[in-house]
Amino acid sequence: MIDLLIPTISQGLLWSIMALGVYLTFRVLDIADLTVEGSFPLGAAVAAALLVEGINPIVAIFIAAVAGMVAGVVTGILHTKLKIPALLAGILTMIALYSVNLRIMGKANLSLLRTDTIFTGFVDFGLKNVEAVLAVGLLTVLLFAVFIYYFFGTEIGAAIRATGYNQQMIRANGVNTDFTIILGLLFSNALVAISGALVAQSNGFADVGMGVGTIVIGLASVIIGEVLFGTRSFKNCLISVILGSIVYRIVIAIVLQMGMPPNDLKLFTAVLVALALSMPLFKDKWNNRARG
Repeated sequence: MIDLLIPTISQGLLWSIMALGVYLTFRVLDIADLTVEGSFPLGAAVAAALLVEGINPIVAIFIAAVAGMVAGVVTGILHTKLKIPALLAGILTMIALYSVNLRIMGKANLSLLRTDTIFTGFVDFGLKNVEAVLAVGLLTVLLFAVFIYYFFGTEIGAAIRATGYNQQMIRANGVNTDFTIILGLLFSNALVAISGALVAQSNGFADVGMGVGTIVIGLASVIIGEVLFGTRSFKNCLISVILGSIVYRIVIAIVLQMGMPPNDLKLFTAVLVALALSMPLFKDKWNNRARG
């Protein structure tokens, strides 16, 4: 059981960075941003292409984050400046990124076998590969969670949060909501790209199709975390998203162990998210029936 649990938690931590990015758009900005389905493999493609060329893994991840920022800015400009609905703007960027990712890698799949990754340094210190993934996951999640918590406590961070709550109100107070939306999308897709870069290095390859279903996985992590661990404060929300990602990965590992075909995972995830999203409705109906 332990042999299954540690790798599952490790993967949950790497994917939780992507879930934090989805949380920033879905809950903070109140936008369902489909750019993540393109920026996740974008981060993987950029990092893999650079690693194959012998670039330092940390530098490769940083450049992958910058690429994710550019993707987020493109979606933000399409939405705010060209007045394209946010959902459609994300779809347009996602479609464009498919071709961009193919261009970056030069082919549909790029192997990282026998290539030094960010985990190689930890393995050199005597850790097993799975322990290296766990260590990197813990460090990066802690770093980004603390950064997000303190950044969104600043004046500009609070303006981004206020934009998601009530655009008209914050605009009336003199805040440029176009800028805050673009900045929020920038941060979100940077986190998603970093997650993609780390997952690619963990898996040993980058694939142009690895972003399919990313938004649903991110939403599953957010919703499961909120249902199980609550949303009492912003700090609690961030912790809930991270734990939700880990719980989601554990659930997936369990159903695979029980014999579910891997091809059915996307269907299972969609049903899981639908049930989690409808939980408040079922809870209200149950409470009303109990009172009646």
